[in-house]
Formats: sequence, C-alpha cells, structure tokens
Amino acid sequence: MKYIFLFFFLLSFNLKAQVNSGSRFVAMGETGVSLQDIWSLQQNQAGLASLEKPVVAIGYEQRFADQDLSTQSALFAVPYKQNVFGLSFQRYGFSAYNEQQIGFALARRFGNTLHVALNFNYHQLKITNYGSAQTFSVEAGLQYRASDKLWLGAHVANPNRSEYGNGVNAAIPVVLQFGASYSFSDKVLIATALEKTLNLNTDFKMGMEYKLVGMLYLRGGVSANPFKQYAGFGLNYQHLRLDVATSSHPVLGYSPQIAMSYEF
Repeated sequence: MKYIFLFFFLLSFNLKAQVNSGSRFVAMGETGVSLQDIWSLQQNQAGLASLEKPVVAIGYEQRFADQDLSTQSALFAVPYKQNVFGLSFQRYGFSAYNEQQIGFALARRFGNTLHVALNFNYHQLKITNYGSAQTFSVEAGLQYRASDKLWLGAHVANPNRSEYGNGVNAAIPVVLQFGASYSFSDKVLIATALEKTLNLNTDFKMGMEYKLVGMLYLRGGVSANPFKQYAGFGLNYQHLRLDVATSSHPVLGYSPQIAMSYEF
C-alpha cells in the first residue's frame, strides 16, 4: 500500500492534506471546524479559545491498515487571560516518504461569542532519492456563537499558497472550511462542514456525538466526496480522555486511530 501511495504521489507532486484532526473529530466525520477541543489545533485553531486549563494530547493513526504508513501527533495548549497558545507536531509517512509539520497557534476569545486564531506552520518533506525540502504556511480561523446551542466556524489553510522547492516542487493544498454545530441537548451534538480544496472536489460532511452514559460518548459521521464513513467512541474520566475512531475509504480501506489527552 505505501509504495502504491508513493507512486501516485510522484506522478502528481500535489500534496493532499494529511493532517490528522484527532480521533474525536474524525469519528464525527472530520467536522471540527465549529467545535472546541485541544484537537482544534489540527482543524480550526479558533476552537482553542474555549480552553480554560493547559491540555496535552497525543495521537496515533494507522493509515489504511498498513502498519508502516502512519501518523503520529503531539499537541499542547495553555491559556493566558483571553488568549490560548498552542503548539503542535505531526509526522506522516513511512521510511521512503515522510512529512513533518510543526505549528504554533494563537487563539483569542472576545466575550462569549467570538473566537479568532492564527497558526504558523513549518513543513518538512523527505523522499528517498528525491531529497528533502522545507517551507512555511499560515492558517486563520474564527468561530461565532450564534446562540446558546449554535456555533458557526470558518477556516482557511495556506492562503499564501506555499510550495516546496529544492527540486521537489510539491504544493501544499489551499483548504477552505465552513461549518456549524448544534447541541440539541446535553446528550446530542450535531456538526456539519463544507470543505473546498483548491483545484480539487468540494466535500460535505456530517457527524454526531451522543453521550450514552456519564463518561461514554458514541460518535459517527459521513462525508460525500468521496463517500466515507466514520465511527468511534470516547471515554472521559476526570482530567483524562481517551478517544478511538476509524474511517473507511471506498478504495483504500480502513484507517483506525487512537488519541489521549490530559487537562491539568
């Protein structure tokens, strides 16, 4: 599987976003653009502004059930007055190909209704026999609380259209996201997202989170283009949270993942 991926990559030299948005958001169909979580660092950094205590998180994803093709992530966020500072690290790939990304985010809340954020990324790409390259990109996001139950979100990644150089000539995608989330009760949360990757298809996503009992959450979601299914669950115990998810690609198969976070 990993060598098939490398073959198609070398043909196109156009990177599709491989950012892991965390097991909770993935289980809900990757609809985190309007949600609040430590994993907002990976999807819409504006969601960090709701954090009130420092949080650390780690995650591991096995891509398409291939033991060598994986994503590892580590996140840290700390609030200070009306601001939240976040640091993220991710590594994706296998021995012949890997991407690394380090991000630094600043999120700020304005009252109880508006969250805004900026994120700066350092990217490194290594391909066996093709060398390595580095570049930088930016992201910006906002979230607006329209009512006690409704949040709206928007996010743009790489509006500066950064590309790798040094002979690699691979593009980092420009991605636009818009979404909404609605809490029907303290047990049911619905989220939607519309995602457009420049020069690629537009995707619509929908997900749900259901609080089954005190510390157990069940989650599921779908996306339209391509049609993908998502499922997972979460366990919250005091300051510790465990999230498990899997996504199903119609051609490439399943990608299970797990994440843990701790709030200090």
